Order: sequence, then structure tokens, then C-alpha cells
Amino acid sequence: MQHVYLDNAATTPMAPEVITAMTQQMQGDFGNASSTHWFGRQAHTVLDASRKQIAASLNAKPDDIIFTSGATESNNTAIMQVAHAFAARGKHIITTAIEHPSVLQPLKQLEAEGFRVTYLPVDTKGEISLADFDAALDDETILVTIMMGNNEVGSRMPIEAIGARLATHQAVFHTDATQAYGLVAIDVQALHVDLLSTSAHKINGPKGVGFLYRQPKLLVHPFLRGGEQEKKRRAGTENIAGIAGFAQAVALLTPAVKAQHQADYLGFKRQIMAALDEAGVAYAVNGSVQADNLNHVFNLWLKGLSTYALQTNLDLAGFAVSGGSACTAGSLEPSHVLTAMFGADSPRIGESIRISFGAFTTAADVAAFAQALVKIAQRLSARAK
Repeated sequence: MQHVYLDNAATTPMAPEVITAMTQQMQGDFGNASSTHWFGRQAHTVLDASRKQIAASLNAKPDDIIFTSGATESNNTAIMQVAHAFAARGKHIITTAIEHPSVLQPLKQLEAEGFRVTYLPVDTKGEISLADFDAALDDETILVTIMMGNNEVGSRMPIEAIGARLATHQAVFHTDATQAYGLVAIDVQALHVDLLSTSAHKINGPKGVGFLYRQPKLLVHPFLRGGEQEKKRRAGTENIAGIAGFAQAVALLTPAVKAQHQADYLGFKRQIMAALDEAGVAYAVNGSVQADNLNHVFNLWLKGLSTYALQTNLDLAGFAVSGGSACTAGSLEPSHVLTAMFGADSPRIGESIRISFGAFTTAADVAAFAQALVKIAQRLSARAK
């Protein structure tokens, strides 16, 4: 049986070019980049080249990039260190109700420490209101942490408008760009963001590697302490092979490739919807279908059909999808994103699946999936009658 992977918002397969780049590093340059001998210098050369490649993708300077173990560490570093560094100026933080757990959990910890957090609500498209943001922002606000795009429904946040509002405000602006980085053009200067997080494994790079962009004038203490790696900003021996793989994955994502992926994924959504419409399957989109969303994510409510039954039957048919964020997929808790969008009593929460496309998804994959989804939905609906 052929297996089709449609859970790319959870993680992506590594690109062949990434595997080659990493293999070359593991076989040839095994030195510690902090060592001063030839082996260390070779590793440091790779580190510098990778940092330059990644910085250019953001219109940042190489020294603005801090390599981490992934977006979870980057998010925790940004949130905890900024809050503690600027607590004397105020203890108010603004975020959204649909952030990733690696943002929400540190904020819960800060609330326990006495910080005040405003969770901006979202509408049924998964979008926040700038009026709500303006009402929440006050003289005590020291941190705004708002994701660039959502990992469950693909909605985009008005990062540029928020950045413009904060350009003359004391609040530090952090955005989790983990889902958006591989799909949209990002210019940290134009967006006025101070901190930006992402992970390599969302863009066909390796797991266990990410970075935190930090605007150079922002001075906070390191989250991990120990050695003097990353210019004393993040202790720990750098994962040179992983970082080289990350840089290779970034190099593959030219602006033209990103634009083509967005167009292809939007077409895949419409392809699935057309199949469901033709078969008369009762469904609705959680969020919206529009060109400027993160189009790799497609969240569908199959009316009256349980998420568990849909996932199980699709898996048995050879199709990998999810019921929401991979970080909470094993939890019995309902999706906090769908709950924020539709309310805790909405049937959508227990009857929805997330389909997410990637660089290796083909139109044939999507056609086969749509056909399988129609058959499974019809079979489950017939049993329920």
C-alpha cells in the first residue's frame, strides 16, 4: 500500500540536498567550532557561512542570528528573558489565544510569577482585531508575542501593522514564524520585529535545529548558560551538521519557490473542496481559503464525523493527517485554536482534521486523498444513520 504524507505542519521530510549537505559535514568536518585548531576553524567556517545564508533570508545581519535547538527553545528564550529583563518597566504582555504551546506555556509560568497577560481573541477565520490590540496596549506593556501564522488553520496575523504600532513603544515585539518562514517573504527591518523564532524541520531541514533572530540593540541575558558559544548568547556546542542542513534548506527556498508553493497549496485546497462538493459531503472550512493565508494548512470540519474515526480510517487507507497541533495530538484536551475560534461547545472541535501539504506533495497525492476522504466520509455517515 502506498502511504501519502499530509501532515507537513507537524514536520517535513528532509530534502535530498539537505541530507547531502549534512552527510558531507558529518563525514568531513567533525571539529568543535570553538576550537582554535584547523578542525575547529573548518567547522567555524561552515557555521559562519550558514549564519550568513540564513540572515540574508530575513534581511538581517549574520550576528543577529542565534542558533538554537528549535523554535521551542527560541520562543522560551525570547519570552522568559525579555519579561525578566524588562520587568521594572512593567509586567504586561500581549499575545493571542491561538499561539503554539511553546509560547502559551512560558506565559502561564510568567502569570504565576505575577505578570499580566492579555490573550487577544480571534474570529471564526482565526484572525485577531487590531482594535483589540490597540485597546490592550498600555504603558505597562513590555512584550508583545504574536505568531506570524497559525499552525492549525493557517490564518495570518497583521505583523506589519503591529510592528508599526510598536516602533515608538517600549514593548519588545516577538513573532513565532515557525509555520510562515518557509512560505512567505520576511523582512525583519520592514516588519519592525525585535525577535523571531523558527525551526529547520518545518522547511525540509533537520529536527533539533532552529534560530532566534534578535535585533542587535536588544540586550537580554542568555537563556542557556555555560560556554561562550554564539557570542555568549546561547551556551552549548553548535550542531554544525544540523546548521549546515538548515542553511541548505533555506537556500532552496527562493522567493519564487515560496510563491509557487503558496499557489500550489491553494490549488490543492480547492481540489479537495471540489471533490467533497461533487460528492455532496457535508463539510466546512475551519478558517478561510484565501491566497494570503499559510496555504499549506487546511483544516476541515466533516460534519457529524469524529476526528478519531476520520484519522484512523485515513491512516488505514494510507493517508497521514492530524487532528491539530502535533505538540498536543496525544492529549485528550480539545484544540485550543478551534475552541478560541468557535467556542468550547462547538461540534467542530471533535469533528475536524488538519491536512497539511509540503514540498513533495503532488496533485496526484491530493487527488487520491480526496477520493479516499469522500469514500470514508460517506461510509462513516451511512453507519451513523
